[in-house]
Amino acid sequence: MADGVNVGYDVYEIETEITQKGAELKAKEWVDHRDRQTRKKRWSETEEDTAYTGKELDRSVVNVSQIRQVIQAMKTAVETQIFPARKETPKTLIFAKTDSHADDIINILREVYGQGNAFCKKVTYRAEEDADSILSSFRNDYNPRIAVTVDMIATGTDVKPLEVLLFMRDVRSKGYYEQMKGRGVRSLDGDSLKRVSNSADGAKTRFVLIDAVGVEKSLKTESRPLEKKPGVGLKDLLQNIAMGSRDDDTVLSLANRLIRLGKQLDDKAQARIEKASGGIPVAELGKGLVAALNPDAIVAAALATAQAKGITRSEETLMPEEIEAARAERVAAACAPFDQPALRDEIEAARREREQLIDHINLDQVTFSGFSEQAEAQAKQVIDSFATYIAEHKDEIAALSFFYQQPYQRRALTFDMIEDLHEHLQKPPLMLTTERLWSAYARVQAAQVKGMNSKRQLTDLVSLVRFALGLETELKPFSEQVDKRFQAWIFRHNAQRATAFTPEQMDWLRLMKEHIASSCSIKRDDFDYEELAGKGGLQKVWQVFGQELDTLMTEMNQELVA
Repeated sequence: MADGVNVGYDVYEIETEITQKGAELKAKEWVDHRDRQTRKKRWSETEEDTAYTGKELDRSVVNVSQIRQVIQAMKTAVETQIFPARKETPKTLIFAKTDSHADDIINILREVYGQGNAFCKKVTYRAEEDADSILSSFRNDYNPRIAVTVDMIATGTDVKPLEVLLFMRDVRSKGYYEQMKGRGVRSLDGDSLKRVSNSADGAKTRFVLIDAVGVEKSLKTESRPLEKKPGVGLKDLLQNIAMGSRDDDTVLSLANRLIRLGKQLDDKAQARIEKASGGIPVAELGKGLVAALNPDAIVAAALATAQAKGITRSEETLMPEEIEAARAERVAAACAPFDQPALRDEIEAARREREQLIDHINLDQVTFSGFSEQAEAQAKQVIDSFATYIAEHKDEIAALSFFYQQPYQRRALTFDMIEDLHEHLQKPPLMLTTERLWSAYARVQAAQVKGMNSKRQLTDLVSLVRFALGLETELKPFSEQVDKRFQAWIFRHNAQRATAFTPEQMDWLRLMKEHIASSCSIKRDDFDYEELAGKGGLQKVWQVFGQELDTLMTEMNQELVA
């Protein structure tokens, strides 16, 4: 992050009742039973009470209400808390558990957002559309706004405009999880971000990880993921093994599929596979493949073989061909059961026949939606770094000197001064923007922060500095502060004059006030630009105020900004 290549992230948590506690379907309930592979449904009664936990969601049981609650909570959070000023949905990547789960998410996304097919796309190895083409559009074009994946975008793929990651699956491998988070860390300049997210008001400075399954809190292992060939089907892996393809990637990928299958099959399917294998459960077949590639066990086997041949060897003196021979022997033994066509057929049949219960009966509800404790701690760090920077650079940066020297030095704060301060704050290692600072204060001091739904303006930095210095008790958009001070100034001014401002003069004063709200000050040259010029410019306003104009501008610059 320090070199500006990557950005930081905040964690936003969504919890629902069924995610946390699970639910139960009673016996004799009429529900859908859906084939995992074909997604065909049949309507039938449950034979017995079926209790399920949150971890079984979207595997043995699908609760559509739970998915809908998470998606709706994400939509609400992004639009009201995370990126409230955005007009379009930020580029969002959702991690699903399975390809079937991804399909369910896509359907509910279109329902909740009320958008068509172009808005959200599935990017998996089984997607009907060309995955590479969708990924390119997700990276470079306006649509799709949301992509749903399982593993395909999990590692090694940069999508720099990504600003939201939603995890709807847990990840137990620490390394794999870090790679998945890595999809959102790459920085992006303001112009490039605006090309795909039109209402973005600057460079990408952070991304938000929305945790709907407790992935940030779950225990992680240092183990590498077993899956090495996600694009190869189980049937092909079994066939490759039987044909003698015994490389590490093929063996480990088959092991991964079998271990996962062992957690998903019912007792009848498990028993059929165990019978076909000669008494070995399906999960144990997978674990046997993993154990066969254990480096320590391979070395031990090579040493034992050498000793049996009367050859003295140590780990350091083992020959590469001796180690390879030991590996080949261990892998051949672990793969031997798959030489039987009956076992391969039984495994493939069990994978095809798995069904999911579709729970439309138990309705879910969100029990918590908010930034995590980690995000609050990060927000405090942002605020502290801002306060420290102000204190350390008050004598070097003109905009900061302006506030520290008030009221002793009555001079105008200019837009150039604010722009210079903003440029300093944006540089590494701070990488602070008005939006990021405003969000940080909203997280830590929510009761004192207003205008979260307003689009941030560069001049809001004035409000941020005043609030940080304790000159204001509430953090409000700069334009609101200017409006309030304008009303007070007009009241005082009219009270001190023999006659109040005329309607024409008030119209011009309001225009000047609006210019100050967007540019921090008003001066003669400004009447040559934008709306002021359209109303007649300096010549017209001089006719309205005469020699009093310069005095009024000086007063407004002081009273409305200071």
